[in-house]
Amino acid sequence: MGKEAKTNAMRMLDKNKIEYEVLNYECEEFIDGMHTAEVTGAPVEQSFKTLVMQGKSKQYYVYVVPIAEEVDLKKAAKAVGEKSVEMIHVKDITKVTGYVRGGCSPLGMKKQYKTVIHNSADQYEKIYISGGRIGITLALNPKDLFNMIDAIYADIVS
Repeated sequence: MGKEAKTNAMRMLDKNKIEYEVLNYECEEFIDGMHTAEVTGAPVEQSFKTLVMQGKSKQYYVYVVPIAEEVDLKKAAKAVGEKSVEMIHVKDITKVTGYVRGGCSPLGMKKQYKTVIHNSADQYEKIYISGGRIGITLALNPKDLFNMIDAIYADIVS
């Protein structure tokens, strides 16, 4: 049995001695978070997607949002002290983060951007996030994620 290749996100968690669980699923191409939760059996309300946005200042920001919710751009901008923010183009995801669409994790990006986690994450013992590759979901304690990436909590959904 071959040893599974670790993603940058997993290497960061290992380096920081943070417990996590890996959920693998079969997937050839991008599927949205709702389908990922369905395939892995992860509870929808505890599953979060990672979105990357750019502010008017040209700074990049990362938002960790419940998969069933939509980001409120005004709230997202306010949370990071910007006048406005907008989603980056799909074609720019790899250049900015080092990850591909559908495999973007808030951990292990090329650069650590200011990260905002939706405040609902704080109520769970475990949340599910992308593992840094399509087909991999990580389950971990949100407090560990929060502390590791020096994030902030905010209400950033509509």
